Amino acid sequence: MKQVQPYHPKNHVRIVTAASLFDGHDAAINIMRRIIQATGVEVIHLGHDRSVEEVVNTAIQEDANAIAMTSYQGGHNEYFKYMYDLLKEKGAGHIKIFGGGGGVILPEEIKDLMAYGITRIYSPDDGRELGLQGMINDLVEQSDFAIGNTLNGELSQLSKKDPKAVARLISSAENFPDIAEETLKEIHSKNKTSNVPVLG
Repeated sequence: MKQVQPYHPKNHVRIVTAASLFDGHDAAINIMRRIIQATGVEVIHLGHDRSVEEVVNTAIQEDANAIAMTSYQGGHNEYFKYMYDLLKEKGAGHIKIFGGGGGVILPEEIKDLMAYGITRIYSPDDGRELGLQGMINDLVEQSDFAIGNTLNGELSQLSKKDPKAVARLISSAENFPDIAEETLKEIHSKNKTSNVPVLG
């Protein structure tokens, strides 16, 4: 197999990685996250034995492009589908979901999960055909889209302490400062009239 060159993302890509709930098999996701990082992506790694809600909340708070999971505990169908549903429910359906579980996830289950809306579940055959870097290139390329290039009412959600709005404003300021400039000025002007408590 010829050596595969890493894909170079065009945008600032952020991916949350973890192993699923009741799963202590973290060797695969540890290898994958390191290759993802070496490919030029920011990785937020949660470790193993992580619930769907924990992963989804983190992805929203970090304004991630994607989630990459391993699941070797047999509950992958319910786990990935619930993750997809919860992202939709929380208004974060743009966050892509990638997964793998070696031979534990059967070919017909992979088809079913991807038909449900999971972006991609990688199989052992994918590993043999693409190699590790090839799989990561596919994952990163599909996750390579701009975050924060548009703002749509996030400022009005700040007073409600909406994590999605806070994260999106931070992403916009970080990735597209020109777009965020007016909103940031408005935030600064509002702060001048608010009373900030002083402790100590």
